[in-house]
Amino acid sequence: MQAFTQLSGLVLPIDRANVDTDAIIPKQYLKSIHRTGFGANLFDDWRYLDPGEPYMDHGKRRINTGFLLNDARYQNAQILLTRENFGCGSSREHAVWALVDFGIRVVIAPSFADIFLTNTVNNGLLAISLEPSLIDRLFAEVSTNPGYRLTVDLEAQNIGTPSGESIAFAIEGFRRHRLLQGLDDIGLTLLHAEEIRTYEKNWAKAAPWLF
Repeated sequence: MQAFTQLSGLVLPIDRANVDTDAIIPKQYLKSIHRTGFGANLFDDWRYLDPGEPYMDHGKRRINTGFLLNDARYQNAQILLTRENFGCGSSREHAVWALVDFGIRVVIAPSFADIFLTNTVNNGLLAISLEPSLIDRLFAEVSTNPGYRLTVDLEAQNIGTPSGESIAFAIEGFRRHRLLQGLDDIGLTLLHAEEIRTYEKNWAKAAPWLF
């Protein structure tokens, strides 16, 4: 898993509350267990005017020019700004895979669904909760400043704005550690690989009939 330390990136504002995981990546695309290839269908029902299916040529579909993901001003955005209860609905991890595969490394919102938040940690996506009043202010600044960028520093736990303001954010300590070190569940387990091998070796001697 890619570690996260600091990022300066373009902000994509999606001013909607209760964005569920089916909106982030529709159910028909959940046919792969690989973590890549989902970015093309991120927010698929909002990006395109035609219905989509897996393995089709999405370049031939009619795009929704009213959706910001299709706006040239927000191409290559890495920071998603949105509203409360982001990632609600089903527990599909594919929603986080789609965001990361598209290039999003940070999501800023007032709140997140619990399972979605867990999935972000396992995939190197930093989810930051801020007070609604701060979210309102960031949306206002993005709308009046084309090319609006933020600098997110996980080690210092702050967000730097173009005006020089520093916004502190809180994050649970273990989640912060895992993101800084790039450790998913497998990575955490492998930190104890030598201890596991020693345990297995000793257990094989004590109970050889089990091996």
